[in-house]
Amino acid sequence: MSGGKKGLGREIAIALAEAGADVALCTRTVDDGALERVAEEIKKLGRRSLAVRADTSQKADVDNLVDRVASEFGRIDILVNNAAVLIGGTMMEMPESTWERHFNVNVKGYFLLSQAVGKKMIEQRKGCIINIASDLAFKAAPHMGAYCASKAAVVMLTRVLAQELGQYGIRVNAVAPGLLRTGMSEPFLANPDFFTYMESTKPLGRLGENGDITGAVLFLASDASKYISGSAIVIDGGVLA
Repeated sequence: MSGGKKGLGREIAIALAEAGADVALCTRTVDDGALERVAEEIKKLGRRSLAVRADTSQKADVDNLVDRVASEFGRIDILVNNAAVLIGGTMMEMPESTWERHFNVNVKGYFLLSQAVGKKMIEQRKGCIINIASDLAFKAAPHMGAYCASKAAVVMLTRVLAQELGQYGIRVNAVAPGLLRTGMSEPFLANPDFFTYMESTKPLGRLGENGDITGAVLFLASDASKYISGSAIVIDGGVLA
């Protein structure tokens, strides 16, 4: 999975391992060993794990990553595309580089990984791809235009891949979380007024936690969802309704 070193990505990786999966993780950034620590947590659960540095917006990195994972584990049954960036700003003031950054990480990376892993899954005649989108794929949010547009693209990418890969026994779905308490949302939630407002918009009366998302990922990764493909499950506490 991409973006597995912290936050939602880490929670998903651990949940998959607890459910019996061997998990390979990748991240673009060089840090203090956070990715390796998640891999060690997985190994302590009795599963195999591999931590790889890879920029998923670069095809050479993606091809190397997928080859290493396939060599280490023998096959790839599940791909979770999770890496993402969110940089606030109005559309009229947004630098071109900010727009490109969103689409390179949030969309191009998902496409390249899905393409490379998808070819392995075609050979197996089976597989499952899960893309982490957002409820902002379905509604506009001021100052988050590039993020909204990129996540809407993820939903359409999911649908097209589901159409093209279904004949090979490969299912492709998306999970679309609402605002969660993660490192990505910390700058926004640090404002007490914004925090209070966001809680007030939730019919369930609270913000989401990372653990609220993992159940849907496990469901989509399992045979319990064997007839579901091309879907996007919105998990936002009822806001979109």
